[in-house]
Amino acid sequence: MEKITMVSETEKHPISTILIVVAMQTEVLPIVNQLQLKEDLNSMFPKGVPWVRYHGTYKELDISIVWPGKDTVLGVDSVGTISASLVTYVSIQALQPDLVINAGTAGGFKAKGATVGDTFLVSHVAFRDRRIPIPVFDLYGIGLRQAFSTPNLLRTLNLKVKWMTLPTETFIVDVLVVGKLSTSDSFEAPQEKASIIKNEATLEDMEGAAVAYVADLLKVPAVFIKAVTNIVDGDKPTIVEYSQNLTAVTATLGQAVAEVVDFINGKCLSEL
Repeated sequence: MEKITMVSETEKHPISTILIVVAMQTEVLPIVNQLQLKEDLNSMFPKGVPWVRYHGTYKELDISIVWPGKDTVLGVDSVGTISASLVTYVSIQALQPDLVINAGTAGGFKAKGATVGDTFLVSHVAFRDRRIPIPVFDLYGIGLRQAFSTPNLLRTLNLKVKWMTLPTETFIVDVLVVGKLSTSDSFEAPQEKASIIKNEATLEDMEGAAVAYVADLLKVPAVFIKAVTNIVDGDKPTIVEYSQNLTAVTATLGQAVAEVVDFINGKCLSEL
């Protein structure tokens, strides 16, 4: 009932503040450039954490993009569910956004119709590596959650297709289609195939379900935009395909997020 009340109280007021959560620097920079945001050098985050915030006004919207930064010891992107959960929680508490967007890249499954370069609007998210074989705890482990429903956004943007050029080929891809997302702390884990199938996932990533959990806990609507870098059930080695396509697909992701934000501008939650 609390979530329904939260939406009903805000549905008549235009969205004014958006929080975009991104996992990696390669993913975040094209979005920052598209929305013309600047890094916040006066960090709102706890002292010592590597988290980064970009902020600015885009049209009528106050937008913050946060990502967990680089690991302070190893210098790599702080990917995974723990980093995503922490930065999402602190950012929601500090910024009180009207809407959370989790944007990033993902692996896709050709068996579910995914193609490299496709951009998906996620309908449901679930964990695939939290296996607790005890009644009810098993459901908690899976943590299935429905993303905030945006039928008008989907209706408007999913009719568009475009050409995409990758290092090895050029082809037409969908700009926005719908799929389910499966989250794990493993980049590639063949032993999780059964869980992925059970989740009926079209996509797999390393942070979406964690963002969904925190947004649900704090009663903030959340949507998820994922662009496909590699085909998990395809013929190419995952790491090779991911590395080849990452730059081009993150550029596509940045454009897709900008289109979504353009659609959101001036609208209420109920109009999405």
